[in-house]
Amino acid sequence: MKKDEKKDVNRREFLRLSALGLASLTIIPSWSMNGVRIAPSDRVVLGFIGLGQQGLSDFSSFSSCPGVQVVAGSDVDSLKTERFRRRIEAWQKEKGMPVRCDKYEFYEDLLNRKDIDAVSIATPDHWHALTAIMACRAGKDVYCQKPLAYTITEGLAMVEAVKDNKRVLQVGSQQRSSKEFIKAIELVQAGKIGHIEKIYAKVGEPPRPFDLPEQPVPDNLNFNQWLGPLNDPKVHYNSALCPAISLEPEKNENFWAEWRWFHETGNGYTADWGAHMFDISQAAIGMDGSGPVEYIPKGYKGAEYLTMKYANGIIMTEQPYRDDNGGQGIKFIGDKGWIQVSRGFIACSDPSLLKEDEKTTKGVKAGEFEVSSPHMQNFIDCVRSRKKPVASVEVGCSTNTLCCLANIATELKRPVKWNPATLTFVDDKEAENHRLYRYDYRSPYKICGL
Repeated sequence: MKKDEKKDVNRREFLRLSALGLASLTIIPSWSMNGVRIAPSDRVVLGFIGLGQQGLSDFSSFSSCPGVQVVAGSDVDSLKTERFRRRIEAWQKEKGMPVRCDKYEFYEDLLNRKDIDAVSIATPDHWHALTAIMACRAGKDVYCQKPLAYTITEGLAMVEAVKDNKRVLQVGSQQRSSKEFIKAIELVQAGKIGHIEKIYAKVGEPPRPFDLPEQPVPDNLNFNQWLGPLNDPKVHYNSALCPAISLEPEKNENFWAEWRWFHETGNGYTADWGAHMFDISQAAIGMDGSGPVEYIPKGYKGAEYLTMKYANGIIMTEQPYRDDNGGQGIKFIGDKGWIQVSRGFIACSDPSLLKEDEKTTKGVKAGEFEVSSPHMQNFIDCVRSRKKPVASVEVGCSTNTLCCLANIATELKRPVKWNPATLTFVDDKEAENHRLYRYDYRSPYKICGL
């Protein structure tokens, strides 16, 4: 694609962005799953937006939730929409459901459907806010992959959209539904290791400048639509941003899309894993909906690690949580002991704090943790009950804000002070003008109030 082509959005796409229609499609009768009859009143009908590796993983989790049906998928890559259709229809046939899964290039067409109750969003981060807010306005509940948004103001707008439209939104921070993390939170909040003084949370490196060479855009990909609101002329197509697949024969992604590792398209490990480890840290110390008041970047005046300070004196650093480095994980340090936790692993300075069936030291290999049916089941339960899920939009927003602020301080190479009560910077116009607080969307994309 030529450089000037991606700056324009054609009239058809603009009209799709401007309004939601009221088209109604298939009405699905009752059906059985594993021999159990599912009444229409108990059924939750899903549509999927973003059908890459993460979208397929999320479907694998949702597919085990009783009463779930999937009727549509949307992606800017036509090969991925066709792959999704084949997988869904094979699953439907196996379970004795009506066999039909519709494909859409533009997510607005999927949102137009009256028969869809909720959507699962697994797009790149820069699309989360627009798709989720439009879904809320269309009366859909939302399961949105983490991190909640690309910027701070997008996350705040998503909170308002969920509240204004009385929707349920679950963030894909699935560790909130994982037993070892639930146990760690329980022990910290019960005071089992005393007053928390420090937290070591290992997540990984911040993003780096976009440096991928430009490549020709494949015919199956609408890269202009992939860019969406992104407004940085340095961003062009490279297959690392949108991993290629094939259908004949089927060849799936063999790496995670790399848009997440660049300043211009993502927030690096800081958000990709911070949406897990910083998130659990916040939960354990009762800071959901709040956050640190000061962010000191690694290297500032010799600081060995990125450091975040809370108003109550707790200090959280991005550093290894175990002596053997241990990958991503958390260590809570109190005045009476410590707790270490990561995926499939939990240990305490006092082993008696854990029952025999709670002790696990093996850990989880990369990729094994992606299927998280309990987290999806919590979302489906809340769609039915209208209760708040375990990883609500408010939870996701405060964690996303923390990750963005950490990256802002890192890029400015100096401390940044933040007031979590007023959601404002403390006398810092430079930080307020940073793109991770707010950036101008590419025309004609916009969210009211941003």
